[in-house]
Amino acid sequence: LFLTTLGLVQPAQCAEGPYAVYRSSAQFLDVMRALQKAIEERGLYVNTIMHMGDMLARTGKDLGMDKPLFLQAETVQFCSALLSRRMIEENPVRIVNCPYLISVYVLPTEPDVTYIAHRRLDQDDPGPVMDEVEAMLEGLAKAAAEGF
Repeated sequence: LFLTTLGLVQPAQCAEGPYAVYRSSAQFLDVMRALQKAIEERGLYVNTIMHMGDMLARTGKDLGMDKPLFLQAETVQFCSALLSRRMIEENPVRIVNCPYLISVYVLPTEPDVTYIAHRRLDQDDPGPVMDEVEAMLEGLAKAAAEGF
């Protein structure tokens, strides 16, 4: 688990785990714009933006589970043709890592903090290409947290 704050590029490693999480004091929409811009400026393609918060709120009501999980939450799905190809050439099962995902969300208990999170793909399947994928995800999350 990594945490950074807007303007400070000091990821404090709290624990090794399957997720990297960054904090920003920037507004949700500003973080989303910064993330999309960072993705596009690296020549990557945004496939879709999944409105996870809306979906979870809607289905929660249908299931009788009304506790709000997020004030806002979206997941950006994108691809890097080059890294994906190289990653899968090394190990075909890595297809499960495509496309890449970065989530941005705000918790009801912390309305002034926007979180940016992604899976850490290099932990269970290490290698040079996976390190590059992890560095790309980390760079994009940091750019979003810092407001690009």
